[in-house]
Order: sequence, then structure tokens, then C-alpha cells
Amino acid sequence: MALFKKTQTAPEPTDLESVMKKYDQESNVRVWEGKPRLAINCALALFSLFCIYVTLFASWLDELQLTTFVAFIVFIGFLVFPAHKGVQKVNYLPWYDIVIMLLGTGAFLYFAFNAVDIIQQGSRFDTYQIIIGIVGILAVAELCRRSVGLPILIVAACFLVYGLIWGLSNPSFWGRLNYTVRYLFYSKEGLFSTPISVCSKFIVVFIIFGAFLERTGIADFFINISNAAVGGMSGGPAKVAVVVSAMEGMVSGSSVANTVGSGSVTIPLMKKTGYKPEFAAAAEASASTGGQIMPPIMGAAAFLMADYVQLPYSTIVVKAILPAVLYFAGIFIAVHLEAKKLGLRGLRKDELPKFLPLLKQSYLLLPLILLIYLVSSNTRSIQYAAATAILAAIFVSIFNKDHRPTPKRLLEALAAGGQGTITVAAACAIAGIIAGTITMTGLANMMINGIVALAGSQTFIALFLTMLCCIVLGMGVPTTANYCIMAATCAPILIRMGVPAVAAHFFVFYFGIVADLTPPVALAAYAGAAIAQGNPMKTALTSTKLAVAAFIVPYVFALNPAMLLVDTTAFEVILISITSIIGIFGVSAALEGYIMTTVPVPMRIASAVGGLLLIFPGVATDALGLTLVALVLVQQLYIRKKTAVAQPM
Repeated sequence: MALFKKTQTAPEPTDLESVMKKYDQESNVRVWEGKPRLAINCALALFSLFCIYVTLFASWLDELQLTTFVAFIVFIGFLVFPAHKGVQKVNYLPWYDIVIMLLGTGAFLYFAFNAVDIIQQGSRFDTYQIIIGIVGILAVAELCRRSVGLPILIVAACFLVYGLIWGLSNPSFWGRLNYTVRYLFYSKEGLFSTPISVCSKFIVVFIIFGAFLERTGIADFFINISNAAVGGMSGGPAKVAVVVSAMEGMVSGSSVANTVGSGSVTIPLMKKTGYKPEFAAAAEASASTGGQIMPPIMGAAAFLMADYVQLPYSTIVVKAILPAVLYFAGIFIAVHLEAKKLGLRGLRKDELPKFLPLLKQSYLLLPLILLIYLVSSNTRSIQYAAATAILAAIFVSIFNKDHRPTPKRLLEALAAGGQGTITVAAACAIAGIIAGTITMTGLANMMINGIVALAGSQTFIALFLTMLCCIVLGMGVPTTANYCIMAATCAPILIRMGVPAVAAHFFVFYFGIVADLTPPVALAAYAGAAIAQGNPMKTALTSTKLAVAAFIVPYVFALNPAMLLVDTTAFEVILISITSIIGIFGVSAALEGYIMTTVPVPMRIASAVGGLLLIFPGVATDALGLTLVALVLVQQLYIRKKTAVAQPM
């Protein structure tokens, strides 16, 4: 264990805080110290407690609950996030932020206090009510700019401009503006639609749970158990990065935060082992991004997907397991082959943590196990399961002497949960506006009809065009908002083409996520490159190569949903799992150009084709794929044997 303590206290000369602030908008916060900091933390903690109470016990009118929730988000959001990046004055809140904060909060509280009257007044709105709606929308947009970034606002602005200028039939601009504000602010079709509703009811409790879980010391446990398991293998630190990111992804919702958090430990170790900086950063970034597709949290998108496709949350989680395993298997195989190609060793036995002390810390997993059990049993609500898991996290921390709960730590955990909610809620609100604008203008049908016309009867072409849309629209957009946009714009295209709804939603979710790895806006890859002090673009390209499974698997379950456990049997699932992993090996070997020795180009092509055939379910494809991959392996064995004989004794 001493190795990792030493590594964490003396990483390579990289300012991790500056990396986070550069690539993770959520990390750009005001500097509060002393009593003001205590007051802000208390406000955030009270907000977390309010959210837990409302989700568990309150039976408020939706309009009242959602407007109150967003009012709190706006108020504390402007206390936390400054207008600009860079050095912040200590304990300073400029006058204009106070004005925006009060006006924005007031707009949502006006709706909250007058919710019943507004619902009953129909479509007749006074001018002052339209102005209040505009103020509320602009306040949320500004908070989103500060906490999330510009990409999602640019997308929203494009759709709004389209709606106000071309998308609505009213000849009067005021008439179009009036209708837009009524639709997006005063109805449940825009800002207060599914994304913010799911955020306030489900996501917020899991964010708070994640904040408490982090304070139990589980992150260090994940790193140490991963090192004990795979650190001694060839190229061990890279494999540790894959395993750690898979485990941390179960509770985290940020690709960049995952990359910087675990990468601060794993990337320097990978470089020390012999990996190039770009490869080390890419391995961490691709694995950390994959954390967003790892059940049970899936970057909080699992809750949204359950609502969109009208399936139980536990069902969504089960369907996500096999594709996620294939994704991480692909990265694991790639880093193994790279290590073999470079002749890299693992960590020495004396450098690895001992299993016995780690087994004694396995109680740290109890909150996660309890959460998964409660969710899968369907005996209690999702909110109840998360709240119970929070109490379990507090309980297990009692037995960890370095993380025992104190009033200060409990306050900080609640405050961290409240602060984490701000970003997700702001992104969900803007995603709701985007989805509402698309529905309001009929643009969704136009997009669907356009791509369906281009694709004709070829589902594969529709999948490819949809993939491009997802990658472009998902650049720089957080996971939850990313999926909301994809669900509104891209998933209906595939459903129209005959793809099952759950497969369509998984498809767009996956390709929205890989935007964090795909140039030119590959935030996770760039963050990893900053820690590794490598070339950002090379890192992004290498990340894309390592995450090849994320570009292949979605096509498989879209064309044959058996991988998502749709209309299949247990035997078929086992068969699909085995053949798909062999297929991922074939594709990874082709990209790496190495198995036991260098793979000639014709054999690399055969390996890639065989791998792709194996990933796609079917008896004929599996037989041909196995033949091709076996042929490559036999050729590799022959070359290695021939080389060994030729070497002098």
C-alpha cells in the first residue's frame, strides 16, 4: 500500500487542479473561506436534505416540485459558479451575479407560488408573465454556461433561433416568442419535461449517494484491489486503470473527473512501466469514459432511459451489463497486447498490496451491494434504495479510521452532493429546452424523414448517419444532457427504421458518450494528455482506437438485439458473450498488429474481419469468424516457433 501513498503524494509535475478546471467546467468554482464557506456548505447541505425529503416523502404537484427544485438550483448555482474562469477573489460575489441570481430565482418562485392559477389560465398569458419566463430561461442558460460549458448552449441556441425565425407558423415575431415561452417555460414539454423531472426525483439522490460513497475511502480501495488483482501482470498499471475505471464508473458521472481522479495515480505508473505518454493517457481516458456505460449508474442516464423506454430501471441495468463488459474487455485486451509488443513487465511482488488486508476492507462494498439488491428486487422505490445506501455508506465509514463520519465530514458530503446536482440539473434543464423546441417546431419529424429518405430501406446506413449525428451533438455535453438530446433527436430515427426502442436508445447513448474520446472535442482524452504531458491529438486518436468496441457493439445490438437480452435464451446469451469477446480480441489484435509477434498486414485484415463476424450473432458468422481468428493464431504460433528455432543457443 505504501507504493500508492507515495505515488499520490508525489505525482509527476502536473497541477491536477488546473487540469480539472481546464477540461471540467464543473471544477471552476468560487473561492469561499472561513464563515462564508461554512454558510455556503450549509446552504448546499440543506438543499441536499430538501431533495432527499421531497423525493421520499412529499407528494407535491409536479409543477410545484419542479419549479421549487430549479429555483434552488439557480440560487445556489450562482453562489458556487463564477462568471469566468481563472483566479477568483476570495469571498467575493459581484453585484451583477446577485441581480441575476435573485431575478432568476424569483422567476421560478413566481411559477411555484402561482402554479395552480397558471395551469388553469390556459393559453392567455400577460406580457409580464412572458417576461418572467424569458428571465427564468436566460438565468438557467447562464448557469449552464458557467457550470457545464458552451457546447450544449450552442446546440440549444441553434434550435431556438430556428424555432423563432422559421419553425413556427405565427406571422408575428411577438406571437412566436409568446408561444415559445409558454411552451418551454409554462408547460411540462420544455424546461420542466422528463430530464429535469427525472433529475429531481431520482438522479439527485444518487449524486448524493456518490458523494457519501467517495468519503468512505472506496476510491482508494478500488485502486488497491485492482493493483492486487492485475498490477503484477504484463503492463499491469494500464490494466489497473481499466479495472479501476470500470469500478469507479459504477458511481461516478463524469468522464473527465474519472480520468483525472484515477489517472493521477495510474498514468504516472504506466509511464514508469514503459508505456508512451499518449498511450498511457489514452488507456485511462477510454476506460474512464467507459465508466459512463457501466451499470448501475451509467452516468445517471439509466434513470432517464427507463423513463423514455418505459422499462423498469433494474431491467435497463441488466441489459447494459454485456455491452459494458465487452467495452472494457476490448480496452483490456488492447493494453495487454501493447504491453507484450513493448515487452513491459508488471509491478514487482513487493510493490503490490497484500490481499488479506484488502479483504478486511471489503465491507466498503456493502453500500453498493445493498443498492444493487434493493434496486433489482423491486421491493422498494429507487429513491428509497438510494437513501438506504446513503445510510449504509455512513455506517461502513465508521469502521474506516481515516474516514470516520464527523459532523464536518457529513456536512461536506451533503454539500458535495448538492454542488454535484447543480451541473446535472442545469444540463437537464437545457436538454429539456432543446427537446421541447424540437417537438414544438416539428423538427424531429423533419430529421427523421430526412434520414429515413437518405437511408431508404438500408438500416445500416441509417445507423451510420445517426452515429454521426450523435457524435457531433454530443461533443462537450455532459452524460445526462447528452443522452436527453440523443433520445429526442436521434433515437426516433432508428425506431422508425424498425430498430427496437431499447436498442435504439442504447445505440444513441453509446455514440453520444464516445464524443468525449473523439476528436476534435475529446475532453477526457485531452485531460489525460495533460496529466501524461503527451500530445492531445495523438492521445485522442489512440483513445478512439482503444475504444473500438464502443464503435462496433452498438451496431451489433441495433441489428440483433439479442446482446441486450431481447427475445433470447440463456444459452444464446452465453454463446454471444464468448464469441463476442473472441471477436473483440480479433479486432484489437488487428489494430495493435501484434499477438505473439508482429502480425503481417494480410493476417491483420483476416483478424479484423474474423473479429467483426464473431461479434455479430449468428451461426454462419460465428463459424467463419472463428476460422479466420484461429488461422491468425496458428500463423502466429508458427512464426514464434520458427523464430525460436532460428535463434542461436
